[in-house]
Amino acid sequence: MDLRRTMKARRALSAVAITTGLLLTVAGCGGGDDNKSDKGASSSTPASQSNGDNKDKGSESATPEQALAEVKGGDLSLKVTSAARDQGGFVTVKGTVTNGGGKSWVAADWMGDERELAKNGGSIAGASLIDQAGKKKYLVLRDTEGRCLCTRFTGGVQPGETTDWFAQFPAPPEGTTKVDFQVGSMPPASIELTEGE
Repeated sequence: MDLRRTMKARRALSAVAITTGLLLTVAGCGGGDDNKSDKGASSSTPASQSNGDNKDKGSESATPEQALAEVKGGDLSLKVTSAARDQGGFVTVKGTVTNGGGKSWVAADWMGDERELAKNGGSIAGASLIDQAGKKKYLVLRDTEGRCLCTRFTGGVQPGETTDWFAQFPAPPEGTTKVDFQVGSMPPASIELTEGE
């Protein structure tokens, strides 16, 4: 009987997480330049029409947004541009990744070690938020089938290309304002959480 209740509760929580993730994804696709010029919005329009590749063909549209943190690992440069608490008890982290190397990058070491995450392919599913003060680690949210509420890098990131990404996590306690964002072999990026709209 307890197992049945637990499974029902998990399904309900997963349904809420999926719905929230889908709403945030749809809201995130609706522009998001927040009082910036229309150049950034027009350059992201072709990417949204390319079957979810989330590729930003011009790296200059990513530069106007000020980064909360930037870390480099090998030929990759990862920027975190926002980390906002949502009303549903989640934190949505967004940013860009730039491939400065000479060959395509497929995010193999970013998808995480868990067997369940293998279904996500090249993605940012293995990312985490680390609350040093609270001594807790928060993993990317997933639906009941193991799909992450995060960006999948379909087709990889080509040399010289910059691509937008996002990942959604459970929110740390209200008093926590700073966390470390960690993914793959990239160095941790210390970021400050803001209140969402």
